[in-house]
Amino acid sequence: AVVSTQSTGLREKNVMLSVYKALIRSHLEYCVQLWNPVPEHGSWSLIFELEGVQRKFTRLVDDIGTLPYSERLDILHLTTLTERRIRVDLIEVFKALNGFSDLESIFKVSRSGLNLISGWTTL
Repeated sequence: AVVSTQSTGLREKNVMLSVYKALIRSHLEYCVQLWNPVPEHGSWSLIFELEGVQRKFTRLVDDIGTLPYSERLDILHLTTLTERRIRVDLIEVFKALNGFSDLESIFKVSRSGLNLISGWTTL
């Protein structure tokens, strides 16, 4: 385990948030745009497993470990990992549609502006 549950002072809110954001969440979200689990494709077990890591970690924080998960997230100013993945997806789409990314080499916007078309050419 990254965090020892026996250490005093280590389980304070600010310390735990720093450890979580730097060491845990970064691993859970690494390259998430490429492997983002979609519930419609039967990925519920993976989604629950990922969310379980955050759920378990928030239980370790002093004074809030027994509260419901949604309350722990509110107190720590966190969102669910699913909400974060959706937010990242929306940001990437916005960037692509408004020319803030280099996705033009991979995708092109259709004439109607409503669809993305593959920019790859076959040899």
